[in-house]
Amino acid sequence: MKINLPDSHGKNTEYRLSNHPITFERLQDKPARIALAAAHVVACPFADRGPHARAAIDWNATIEFRRHLDGLGLGIAEAMDTAQRGSGLNWKAALELIRRTKTELPDALVFNGAGTDHLNPLNDYKLNEIVDAYQRQIDDIQATGGRIILMASRALAKVARGGDDYLLVYEKLLNLCDAPVILHWLGDMFDPELKGYWGANEIEEAADSFLTILHRNAAKVDGIKLSLLDKEIEINLRRRLPDGVRMYTGDDFNYPELILGDDEGFYSDALLGIFDPIAPAAVASLNRLTAGDRDGFQQILAPTVPLSRHIFCAPTQYYKTGIVFLAWLNGFQNHFIMVGGAQSMRSLSYFVECFKLADQARLLSDPELAIARMQKLLAIYGA
Repeated sequence: MKINLPDSHGKNTEYRLSNHPITFERLQDKPARIALAAAHVVACPFADRGPHARAAIDWNATIEFRRHLDGLGLGIAEAMDTAQRGSGLNWKAALELIRRTKTELPDALVFNGAGTDHLNPLNDYKLNEIVDAYQRQIDDIQATGGRIILMASRALAKVARGGDDYLLVYEKLLNLCDAPVILHWLGDMFDPELKGYWGANEIEEAADSFLTILHRNAAKVDGIKLSLLDKEIEINLRRRLPDGVRMYTGDDFNYPELILGDDEGFYSDALLGIFDPIAPAAVASLNRLTAGDRDGFQQILAPTVPLSRHIFCAPTQYYKTGIVFLAWLNGFQNHFIMVGGAQSMRSLSYFVECFKLADQARLLSDPELAIARMQKLLAIYGA
């Protein structure tokens, strides 16, 4: 099969699809690593798209994609930044998403994002008001029986004066949670408003502050999701974690190496946005790892890295556009419209490269459908 694809100057070149799609497998029982996919949402394409319109979700398609992930045996990180949390998905819609996922997939492994994104971003809040805002979301999620991911707070980053403020807030939050939580350290490449989180701009100082919270509250923490796109920081930090606290890699650039681990037995579990579009490869590779086949693990997962690095290229916060694009190419939704019109946040050349790299990673599950949809997109651009 082949398709004519334009370069960044509009010149068309014939591209021949190169590989057979990966065969879908289900994650084996007692896998070598815990794996959670941060899942995207499917917008309703017929809703008002004005700048002040509510987030309109196609609930059937959104839940069906979660059935796909659960059917492969993956866990789900719900209502996180991959679901456009803080960039189109407000708290009201996020809570409805959390409730629907719990109702439709009651036995799935799901952690849910709790934050402060219902606060007015123009206001400055006192620390106790930020705790109260977190508590509202924590209580709403726990009322569904859901587990918690404590997301980073723009409101807290705005007013905190140092590590002691973070320690005060997070100790209160952890005491509100019914079960051990996942703490999320989201770097400013994903959200520029989180610069200086944990009370310092320097990573080492921020890590010391973060580790103080962990060591003082280890029994209340299941693990940490680290999203800094720097493997050396993650490798160093996971050696310093309290016993029993997991490192969930959020490094969409270096995840195969981090999941595989080192010769001393340190490794990362996975909580990744890229596991949304590469779910079949993620499961197949983890099954090889569970069987002790480290080479097989790397052979399957390595070709997905160029795709992931492209999807998450700067400006990184627009990675959701690439993820939803691939969901459309693979038939998980019948349109390429995103909440808030975010499909416009990347260029045509970005989508062309996504198509090529997905093919080379064997992640176009129905190549004929993918070609037909890519041709529709090209026609819209006049290519």
